[in-house]
Amino acid sequence: MTPLYVVADIHGHRSEFRECLRQVGLVDHTGHWSGGGARLWLLGDYVDRGPDGIGVINDIRRLAVSAAAVGGHVGALLGNHEVQLLAAQRFGTRPVAGWDEPGGFRGGWARFGGREKDLRQLTPQHVEWMTRLPAVAVVDGFLLVHSDTIRYLELGSGVAAVNAAVATALGSSDPSAWLDFCDRMSDRGAFRDAVQANPDDPVSLMLRTLGGDVLVHGHSTLTKHFGVAPRDVTVALRYADDRVIAIDGGVHEGGRILLTRLR
Repeated sequence: MTPLYVVADIHGHRSEFRECLRQVGLVDHTGHWSGGGARLWLLGDYVDRGPDGIGVINDIRRLAVSAAAVGGHVGALLGNHEVQLLAAQRFGTRPVAGWDEPGGFRGGWARFGGREKDLRQLTPQHVEWMTRLPAVAVVDGFLLVHSDTIRYLELGSGVAAVNAAVATALGSSDPSAWLDFCDRMSDRGAFRDAVQANPDDPVSLMLRTLGGDVLVHGHSTLTKHFGVAPRDVTVALRYADDRVIAIDGGVHEGGRILLTRLR
């Protein structure tokens, strides 16, 4: 079986991203794909909080093309920060009904780490790429998502249904619908107390509904949300009776990007 790697929450840290790929042989010293038939999945949050989110997207798009040319694969999922950036670009600072946020979506995006450089460099091609990203995928028995939330199941009862609902949400011109979607994608912490003995716990429901044996997510940093000291962030964290893997190493909080090999 060809190698399978996952990584999440790069947040504009382009040089750190390239270095972790280089260390495992997925790119060479020039940043070009050298992983042959290996597979790499990125679990969202490419932009905001770091120095060059659009540069990270450019790298992912380029690597996807060069990997495919030699039998490899680079896949990418949608994160909540992509949704927030798209909302800021689409709706700007106009007020949103039912949301007391100064500056509307643009104000909220900035408050949660939005960088003006990312917004300034955003092109129609970047917007199109982000709006076509799926939100969930099942690969080799791993359910890949960005956020540690069960609210994906509000969107559908299978991978195709969820991703179709995400595409519909991203195509909407209704600010209220975008606000609801942002809220879903930003939810977190649903799996922390899940136990396998309960067949209706959130992890069991996610796996039974969407597929896979192990759920892998980013979004909630090991540093802030799991209490791992930044200097101790070295490997992904398995929890919920070994059925969930958290891979956001909190690079923007002094941790690191955790490129994790699953297969």
